[in-house]
Amino acid sequence: MAQEDRSIEIGGAPVVTLESPAPADADRPAFLSAQALPGRGMTTLQIRAHLPSRGATDLLEAPPLEEARAFFDENPDEFQGNRSYLVGGAILLPYANRIRGRLAPDGRTVETEVLGRTVHLPANSGGRRPGAERYSMHGLLLDARPDDLRHRTSDGEDRVTAAYRPGDFGGRWPSATEVTIENVLRSDSFTLTVTARNTGGGPLPLGIGWHPYFALPAGPRQQARMRIPARGRAIVNDYDEVLPTGEVEPVADTPYDFSMPGGRSLGDLYLDDCFVDLERTAAGEVIAEVVDPAAAYGLRVVADSPFIRAIQVFAPPHRQIVVLEPQFNRADPFGAQWGEGADTGMAILAPGESAFYSARLELFVP
Repeated sequence: MAQEDRSIEIGGAPVVTLESPAPADADRPAFLSAQALPGRGMTTLQIRAHLPSRGATDLLEAPPLEEARAFFDENPDEFQGNRSYLVGGAILLPYANRIRGRLAPDGRTVETEVLGRTVHLPANSGGRRPGAERYSMHGLLLDARPDDLRHRTSDGEDRVTAAYRPGDFGGRWPSATEVTIENVLRSDSFTLTVTARNTGGGPLPLGIGWHPYFALPAGPRQQARMRIPARGRAIVNDYDEVLPTGEVEPVADTPYDFSMPGGRSLGDLYLDDCFVDLERTAAGEVIAEVVDPAAAYGLRVVADSPFIRAIQVFAPPHRQIVVLEPQFNRADPFGAQWGEGADTGMAILAPGESAFYSARLELFVP
């Protein structure tokens, strides 16, 4: 049953926990619960499942609920909201990934052009080496609080819906936006849906993504497998700034080809890459997988929104995670490196138009 945990507030709003009964058949995997943070733009804090080989298992890398408030609220971000994309699964909106621009003298904002309009975005990320470029990262919803929050429980599912009315994000983005985010938990799936509508008077550029840190319960990381149904990979300058050059290379016959049935072992390959030219099923779905063979655990990510045009993957060899992010847009979608008129995945909505994002998680035994 969906419930607000009013004993713990994060970001000024109660944590919401969705629950599903334990499976009658212990030999079948099943989802048990999911925790969402409405005060952090509906970041998914945790998803827990029953795995036949391990019992109740946390599927995301995140602090436990009793420590989460300290992580988010008692350690103020240099840029408000940044901690949302360091754990769990943050909602990225109105753009996913990086946007470059001219850094202000104070080092806290970048100025760039979006649809012919000058905007000022938080310079909340950048490379770590001395002199590395600063840029804006992962959107403007990371610390938002909901204007409306509703729970509904029915036979077989638990659901929470949050509405946000960020407008033009304090003057930082063209037009105005209204956002609805819904989480639905069933024993056989967890579904995240985001719908954004242009409520302003001009065109709304929109990119949406989800940033889940999928844990590898058993490891070692080298034996984990991943399937990404992509034919191309956007090339970056390096793995410090991770800025796109504008080149897209085929993945066939390279270590970055994860498109084969059953996927490919991660081995020691470092990944912080945007996969594009996605293959879809006859039903229009993009289906990716993360598999931990040592845990007899497989997780399928089904994206059925036609607006999802890219999958960003972050998987450093020294960590037991795979961050697999279906998203609308490529990194730096308005950058000149892509060429004039290039389609980089940003939806452009006329006043009154909407676009939706959807990612469904399913469990399987590999």
